[in-house]
Amino acid sequence: MKKLIVAVITVFIGTTAFSQEIDLGVKAGANFANISDVDNLSSKTGFQAGIFAGIKFTDKVGIQADLLYSQQGAKFDAGEFDLTYVNVPIVLKYYLVQGLNIQAGPQFGFIVDDKISDVFGDIYAAEKSDVSGIVGAGYDFPFGIRLDARYNFGFTDVSKEVDGKNKNNVFSVALGYSFL
Repeated sequence: MKKLIVAVITVFIGTTAFSQEIDLGVKAGANFANISDVDNLSSKTGFQAGIFAGIKFTDKVGIQADLLYSQQGAKFDAGEFDLTYVNVPIVLKYYLVQGLNIQAGPQFGFIVDDKISDVFGDIYAAEKSDVSGIVGAGYDFPFGIRLDARYNFGFTDVSKEVDGKNKNNVFSVALGYSFL
């Protein structure tokens, strides 16, 4: 994870001389998470919070990377289980009109707290990392406020012990503030 963070920071530092506009700020929001293709699970509400950094290369194109603490998981009849990640989404932002953008890119997640074993015992354990794709939309207000809504669809299984596919699916809404 340290190598990924260093690489992201290096990219931002190396390209700042060529950029028109730099964003650096904080964000927080709500997650509505579920696990795909597992019977009897429903959406679990959690939160996300962290920092973001972005560069706008032209009036139409920018890139943004976040470092987010993210609560995910799912509910079922007997309760719920929590999966807490540190997620690093890296999205390309394409601006349709002033402020309004669409977003797409990969997300790399690293588990920091796995509550599956608290619910199911030692039968199941979450994978230590997660790779997802992101699509979304956002609006960058002129006075530093950032609003975005994203859907993360998992590429990797949450647990190898579960038969079939069981990937994270998360809809998130976040509000941020850019200092620059």
